[in-house]
Amino acid sequence: MNPTDNSEALLKEIDLKFQAINQKTDVQLEGLLWAKPITYWDYIQTDALLNLQIQRTTLPDEMVFIMYHQVNELIFKMILWEIDQIAETENIQVDFFSERLSRITRYFDMLTNSFSIMENGMEVDQYMKFRNTLTPASGFQSAQYRMIEFASTDVINLTDRRYKANFDENTDLETSFEHLYWQAAGKDYHTGEKSYLLNEFEKKYKEQFLRQMASFKTKNLWQKFIQLPIEDQQNTELIAAMRHYDKTVNITWVMQHLNTARKYILESGKGNGEATGGSDWQKYMHPKYQRRIFFPKLWTEEELSNWGNETEV
Repeated sequence: MNPTDNSEALLKEIDLKFQAINQKTDVQLEGLLWAKPITYWDYIQTDALLNLQIQRTTLPDEMVFIMYHQVNELIFKMILWEIDQIAETENIQVDFFSERLSRITRYFDMLTNSFSIMENGMEVDQYMKFRNTLTPASGFQSAQYRMIEFASTDVINLTDRRYKANFDENTDLETSFEHLYWQAAGKDYHTGEKSYLLNEFEKKYKEQFLRQMASFKTKNLWQKFIQLPIEDQQNTELIAAMRHYDKTVNITWVMQHLNTARKYILESGKGNGEATGGSDWQKYMHPKYQRRIFFPKLWTEEELSNWGNETEV
């Protein structure tokens, strides 16, 4: 095919594209005459991105803290993007499922390995000073992380283990929401009173969370897995990917976060051991207490009973 033939074929395809949406092809092509060529900085929105880091103090290492958490949120967005592809694909094929799940796990592996930036990349003295300006904000308030959880498993698997026996898949979402495992970090269950941390979080995101819970009830990662043909559910590569994702998110990544927090809040001897949001952060975070498990049916009874026990206490 000579260049002229190729150009004519492309123009026909372009014409069909715009006809399909009732647009005039000539108008669209004329617009190209005045369009500026794209640049890297415009495509990536570099200037906007690099102007989102705003310190509350004059301490240099606060910038490390801010940028690291912003990178985390960008990775969370990538994870949600991949989960959506699995959730929205009808008659999903096992190879596609495994490949997308491997992508998601690589993102969490990267997050896990990156904690050395936090653990070894800030002076303790600086951190203990600028963290006081963050109160009562907390990483607990990452909405995207909560949405990843809702998109990964059935809500019953995110329920505080003290109340799981009272709930099942038919429990209404409002009741389930009030007994999610992370509610314990911001609620006094003796009085029922919620902390400022939790109240503000819910004021901002509760309605969005309830929509996410409803939307993913039949298309979260576990539901998509059990909707596969039986032979595909026995695929060793997919099972390995599911288990790796579960352990990475709910044990490995969490423990890296917990151990980094311990270094600054406890082991430095320079803090009072309290989280900025006021939560009982060690019990909230440690996997052996809340036993966050996305896919419990893919683990043996022994593995379930020892969930998180092999990690450092």
